[in-house]
Amino acid sequence: MTLALLSVWDKTGIIDLAKALAAKNIGILSSGGTAKTLRDAGIPVKDVSEYTGFPEMMDGRVKTLHPKVHGGLLGRRGTDDAVMQEHGIEGIDILCVNLYPFEEMSKKNLPLDELIEFVDIGGPAMIRAASKNFKDVAVVVDPDDYPMVIDAVNGGGFTYEQKLSLAAKAFTRTAAYDAAISNYLNGIGSEFPSTYTVQFANGRHLRYGENPHQKAAVYGTSGIAGQTALQGKEMSYNNYLDVHAAVSLCRELPSPGTVIVKHNNPCGVAVGATQLESYLKARDVDPVSAYGSVVAMNSPVGKDVAEEICSTFVEVLIAPSFTEEAREIMKKKENMRLLVLPPEVPADELRTIDGGVLVQRTPEYEEGWTVVSKRAPTEAEVAAMRFAWKIVKYAKSNAIVYSNATELVGIGVGQMNRVDSAKIAVMKAAEFGRTMKDTVVASDAFLPFPDTLEVAAAAGATALIQPGGSIRDAEVIARADELGVAMVFTGTRHFRH
Repeated sequence: MTLALLSVWDKTGIIDLAKALAAKNIGILSSGGTAKTLRDAGIPVKDVSEYTGFPEMMDGRVKTLHPKVHGGLLGRRGTDDAVMQEHGIEGIDILCVNLYPFEEMSKKNLPLDELIEFVDIGGPAMIRAASKNFKDVAVVVDPDDYPMVIDAVNGGGFTYEQKLSLAAKAFTRTAAYDAAISNYLNGIGSEFPSTYTVQFANGRHLRYGENPHQKAAVYGTSGIAGQTALQGKEMSYNNYLDVHAAVSLCRELPSPGTVIVKHNNPCGVAVGATQLESYLKARDVDPVSAYGSVVAMNSPVGKDVAEEICSTFVEVLIAPSFTEEAREIMKKKENMRLLVLPPEVPADELRTIDGGVLVQRTPEYEEGWTVVSKRAPTEAEVAAMRFAWKIVKYAKSNAIVYSNATELVGIGVGQMNRVDSAKIAVMKAAEFGRTMKDTVVASDAFLPFPDTLEVAAAAGATALIQPGGSIRDAEVIARADELGVAMVFTGTRHFRH
């Protein structure tokens, strides 16, 4: 190795890398701010413009776009040596480039003529050239790889596998970069781009998909997708789905709160004075369904919670943290997965369909409730409505939730009609000795007939919250008034298919 080209926007670690190259008598080509940074550190550098014989021009738009640069990156050793020598092209053995920060700057609402200057041209061109010729050139696009590069330089060179891996990473980076630019430009004047391009990294094979005959993988570096279990078996496809559902609701609860999910539906939800109290209340909503469930908590897990968790079978437990005592206790449940609750990562929701993908974006919820019944809800009923409305948002349609202000009392989900959901919730609650007396009811969509309301009122519910919007709203409201049920319209539907 005799020559390296270093041209980076992010200067993190570049001085240490350059010092290692210089110590091995590897010449360094550079330009602009990178060259200045290295010279200021006392590292000998040759400007790209001096090497090519052409100055940087057009406000820096043109500086590395030259045959002596791209010939040095693309020239095949042993094949193109003669033509390289004829044209004075030196082989570039190492390319270290990172790109103008288009992704970051595109979030700053800049005018297009300003933002377009953060579209890197020379960088991606060099990266692609070096990556194509990876057998002869090591291409480095991530400062996290500098230690490996330094080791390779000090050890006499890169292996074939290292150079191939670096090239793959480089093409991945340019693909993501081009995707960001494409999405932005295709989205000008539109809520969604006409062509939608996404990329997820950190792919890991899962044992199987929803069922053993299906293959699956998970991708992602942050949020739930990026988590590694502290203990337990490998996370399954269904585990990830259930954890996502549990965490999404749990983040909306006051702390300490617990959400228990089974097959992507909440079967126990509660808040309490302590994390243990909230867990016990949530578990007792439906202890049969809670067996083999996914549990999400929004405050730290201590010894008392760990002991209760270990008294039954839980597939996954996710919480902000675990005390050392709790960790020791839960080690005896060696198959139970423990996850640390990560910060939320807002993103578009993607679902594949035959031939394409559906993309959904949910704006921040704004409460705009309207009391439509003659009787206004009491303060206690309003508090219970707020709690129930959060739960029904994360239950599969057609969803009916009965609750008080601190716990789910009964739930019916996934039925073809809403009145059956209302009946199932009452039946399930009765199975565990729970009464609907003085509960409130939340419906994820409007009530097309009064029948769901009648079932709820007969069971003891005193108030109902729903989106409204049915052609029979007046009939449903009149029936609520006859039954003395307070009713609120939210104007927002929470279908969850």
